[in-house]
Amino acid sequence: MQKKVAFIGTGNMGGALAKAACRGLGGDQVVVADYQPEKAAAFAKETGCTVAESNAEAARGADYVFLCVKPQVLEPVAREIGGILRETGGGAVSIAAGVPTSRISAWLGGEVPVLRVMPNTCAAIGQGMLALTAAQGVAETYLAGVEEILQAAGRVERIAEGLMDQFTAIAGCGPAYVYPLVEALADGGVLIGLPRAQAQVYAAQTVLGAAAMVLESGQHPGALKDAVCSPGGATIAGVAELERSGFRAAAIDAVLAAYEKSVDIGNDA
Repeated sequence: MQKKVAFIGTGNMGGALAKAACRGLGGDQVVVADYQPEKAAAFAKETGCTVAESNAEAARGADYVFLCVKPQVLEPVAREIGGILRETGGGAVSIAAGVPTSRISAWLGGEVPVLRVMPNTCAAIGQGMLALTAAQGVAETYLAGVEEILQAAGRVERIAEGLMDQFTAIAGCGPAYVYPLVEALADGGVLIGLPRAQAQVYAAQTVLGAAAMVLESGQHPGALKDAVCSPGGATIAGVAELERSGFRAAAIDAVLAAYEKSVDIGNDA
């Protein structure tokens, strides 16, 4: 039976997307392959999907093939399955940071619809932020098909390929910036006497709620911050300390460093 989607690679990012696809489409529509067979088998047992014995088998049996491998090994994987996708008419979807669709298309041998998705790991619980782009000339049906696959992963937005590295620096890498913030807030709570488990929940829920306020209210984050800061109050005292410590500058520098690294990865792939 032809599967809707195949995932080659079930690491952190690939696994997050594959889990979302299993939730949204059903495990019977998903096939996975991994260079570590035992890893693929464990994933299939957890999600109810099917395991392919090879990349070629996975590619031959799916309409869309997600290439969830490191940028440095993307070329040999693409060359391995390019002929198969030309035969089947399947589309290739890369999640590799920095590698443009034009290069992937060349590795696949041309004539294969090539798309790129940049997810983050929050897709595993349906709360991801994902960017979708496609090579020039890819039909709308392929874009819509990938959006259908990803609908259970979170928020999906189509963007120009020239903005993918910028998106990666914020959303693709972003959870790793937020987790230390949650941990640090919880550490502060412990310092002032809260039990660790409670402090962590309070910190995480606060970050979740603040993010939801930005999205749902449409207000500028600065305005939302001002609404919490009473004159001479506790909140503005905390905000002032963050400013003294260079909190915002550090966040900006993190995004810039991630962007530059993403560009370098693409150049080296």
